[in-house]
Amino acid sequence: MIVPLIASVALAQGVGPSAAPAAESMGARLAAWHDLLAAEPHMAGTPGDARVIESIANSFRELGLEVEVHPFWAYLPRPREPIVEIVGTPADMPLAEPSAPGARRGVMRLAVREENLAIDPQLAHAGLTFAWNAYSGRGDVTGEVVYVNHGTRADFAKLREQGIDLKGKVCLARYGGNFRGYKAKFAEDAGAVALVIFTDPADSGPAKGAVWPDGGWANASCIQRGSINTLPYSGDPLTPGREATEHAERLDPTAVGLPSIPVQPIGWGAAREIVRRMRGAPLFDSTWATGFEGPTLLTGGPELRVRVAVEHEPAVVRSANVIARLPGRAADGGLVVVGCHHDAWGFGAADPLAGTIVLMEAARECAAQAKAGLGPARDTLFCAWGAEEFGIVGSTEWVERERAMLQDRCVGYINLDMAAMGVNFGASVSPSLRGIVSDVSRQVPSALDPARSIFDVGAKEGILPLGDLGGGSDHQPFLCHAAVPSIGLSAGGSQGTSYHSNYDTLLWYRRTVGADYAGASMLTHMTVALVDALGSRSPESWRECTAAAIALRACADRLALDAAARARALAERFDALAHAIQARAPMDRMGAQALQQGWLDPAGLPGRPWFRNVFASSDRDSGYGAWVLPGLQAAIADADLMAAEAALDQLDAVVARMTASLGTP
Repeated sequence: MIVPLIASVALAQGVGPSAAPAAESMGARLAAWHDLLAAEPHMAGTPGDARVIESIANSFRELGLEVEVHPFWAYLPRPREPIVEIVGTPADMPLAEPSAPGARRGVMRLAVREENLAIDPQLAHAGLTFAWNAYSGRGDVTGEVVYVNHGTRADFAKLREQGIDLKGKVCLARYGGNFRGYKAKFAEDAGAVALVIFTDPADSGPAKGAVWPDGGWANASCIQRGSINTLPYSGDPLTPGREATEHAERLDPTAVGLPSIPVQPIGWGAAREIVRRMRGAPLFDSTWATGFEGPTLLTGGPELRVRVAVEHEPAVVRSANVIARLPGRAADGGLVVVGCHHDAWGFGAADPLAGTIVLMEAARECAAQAKAGLGPARDTLFCAWGAEEFGIVGSTEWVERERAMLQDRCVGYINLDMAAMGVNFGASVSPSLRGIVSDVSRQVPSALDPARSIFDVGAKEGILPLGDLGGGSDHQPFLCHAAVPSIGLSAGGSQGTSYHSNYDTLLWYRRTVGADYAGASMLTHMTVALVDALGSRSPESWRECTAAAIALRACADRLALDAAARARALAERFDALAHAIQARAPMDRMGAQALQQGWLDPAGLPGRPWFRNVFASSDRDSGYGAWVLPGLQAAIADADLMAAEAALDQLDAVVARMTASLGTP
């Protein structure tokens, strides 16, 4: 592959394209940012992480931005190499390697790190690690195997209905369906002694297409790492609701509810060795079938056991956010924040850097416009967050520090995590910002067809499809904790995945996603245009009210009679409120801000007090999905009438606060 000249020069000088001639193409500058930030593995709290933080801070300074490096100290355990072994009868282990480390008769040790490939020199880097799950419990256990499909709450409920006892068993779950941490939580609740999570070849392996390095899909040794923290708050597990400073008062790690059973991820090649030896009960649900050859069985039988040994060192570790400020031209006190995390499990060329490079280039573009007197009207912060992979840590610590300021000033947050993974535009957006996103999309050329706008290419019946925001990234503290309306931008469609694996390198990205950076260029233009638009426009709060009315009517169909009638009446009140807000348009920033904060309840959601936005949160049971009116959604899921009434009380209070803000009787 030929790397653009500007990228090579920038890397040699140790700086990004802030030092490059402005005439260079945006694609070349994005490639240079990529070379700079994906030069080495940089897991949070490691020396590589510190060097990336320094590179980002220096690059922002070279752009002329005001820079703060915001340190935080978080509980980020350091792993030791895990063990996963198949323990069976000697006759059933014909593939055991006698020369393998720790090998013994009748035992097969399975791979817990990716195969090195000569085609990609980055894979030989000493900073790459074995696969692991952050916050796994510690232990060395052996047990019979039970396959639990995706390990969702519904999957475990079906197992109970079928009389499958998981006590003392090792659960085998495939990725997908929910956040990996909930697989561990539900397995532990069911009495399992360990969990092994694998990549299903039908989901992201050879069933999808050629595997790496012949194609972009997961080969047999590709392993998805990741945190399994499911605490009811984001950020440092030991300092909920307050900033994790160096000397902050901390909770006891053993008392906060982190997983207690060992959990370990493996690739589909290793998982196949377990699945092919299973001799137990057949599946009761055909949709649970995996992509392995032959029938998928539910249990392994008494002759097949799996050993899982996981250890880690508890540690409070320093990392940092990098906050770069571009002063605005206006003086209305408004603020726009753009962010993406910088930490990765390895090199992170896709996750997160496919978004971080957009952040850096958007900052360069906005800074250049400001120097020409055409910059954004409102103050803009460009933020590179730390330790997102461990549980949205860095952004949460900063939001907890700046919560009051954000509630008073921030008109919107734009998130770019792993954004540029193809050329098909996508976005998940708070309702109050959807009009702005739709309008801006009419101005930006599509990467699919540069002769047409994003809107013209993607609109269906005159409407640009926009999703709801759930969880899983740095928008969560802004939206769910501080009630700041948010935008998550993306571009997808590339044929492959290297997600959270050691194969997430520059070579994989450029061969799979593209070396022209067309999607990243489109998102950069979109980000810059959104910053400009948010500099002069305020959130349209009536849109949340309309969305709430729609959601209330849908929920009413699932509620008992009295609660259903109350929900429908409340929907009418939200409709009336939406009309009243529209009648006041256009509204100044402070008025719109006050309405937006009407959704914030300081007491938070029942059982999840950190989640204070009663309009939107992540799905309680999946971690990634979006819940509109989450208190009511949880009550319906639990069939809890008292909780439903409490949720309706919270929504009554929202109407009262917004009505007071409008001065409407």
